[in-house]
Parts: sequence; C-alpha cells; structure tokens
Amino acid sequence: MPYDTRELFARLIQCEAGGEGITGMMAVATVIMNRADATVGEFARVSQGGNVRNIILQENQFTCLKEVVGGVYNSQNIYNMSPTDEHFEIVDWALNGGRLSDVGESLFFYSPKGGDCLAFFPTKVGVIYNRIGDHCFYIPTVFYEET
Repeated sequence: MPYDTRELFARLIQCEAGGEGITGMMAVATVIMNRADATVGEFARVSQGGNVRNIILQENQFTCLKEVVGGVYNSQNIYNMSPTDEHFEIVDWALNGGRLSDVGESLFFYSPKGGDCLAFFPTKVGVIYNRIGDHCFYIPTVFYEET
C-alpha cells in the first residue's frame, strides 16, 4: 500500500463516510481508533498495541479497500479518493485522541441502505448504540471478547 497511515486513514474516512458530513466522518474515525485501542478480542490482536494501519488494512473489514466486490469493479474505493484538508483534519483529530461521544466505545458500523438498524451486529458481537446519518454504530457484547 503506497500511502502512509495518515493518507490511508483520510482516504478511508472519505470513502466510508464522505457523504455523512463532519459528524459522520468523525464517527467512523472514532470506530477506527476504538479498534486500535481495543484491549481484548480480535481488534486487540490485529492492532498489536495500537497500530492504526493494521486496523485499516485488516482483511474483509472495509468495502472501500476492495477494487472488486462480487466480481464487479468497485469504483467507491480508496484509490479513487482525493482527500481534502477536512479529511486530514479529522484524521489528525482522531490520531491525537479525539473521539466522538455519540458512538461511545463502538467497534462496528454499517449502513442498512435506508432501512432500520438491526438490534445486533451480525454474529451478535455488537449491540446497537446509536445511528448517525446512514450508519448504525454498535458497541461490543460479551461475545466480542471471544473473537
């Protein structure tokens, strides 16, 4: 991956939540940092003590990291993003300890494509915490610790 961690993070924020405004992008950035700071479960192992890049590049976590989805070219990917100062400011905010309280300790998010948020994140590793724009945010359940 040719991008440094800061640019990779900015591209991911733009790709995953660019249409959600500043609050939506801050919410996604918070989830990334919550994962990097996790002390138990899958994300604790992946981050290896807080490595944000490992969290972003973890396989099968973000559709925006895939150029092909379901055998079809995915134009909504990080390689097609052109982050602006706004995206970099959000990344810097997150990397310097900023967190959006509206998502609490959420480790998961997804967009139900206009539908309602599910009560549980798939496999019940998360329970709904809040919805911001088109994204549902989930805090970990006791099942997450076993991942």
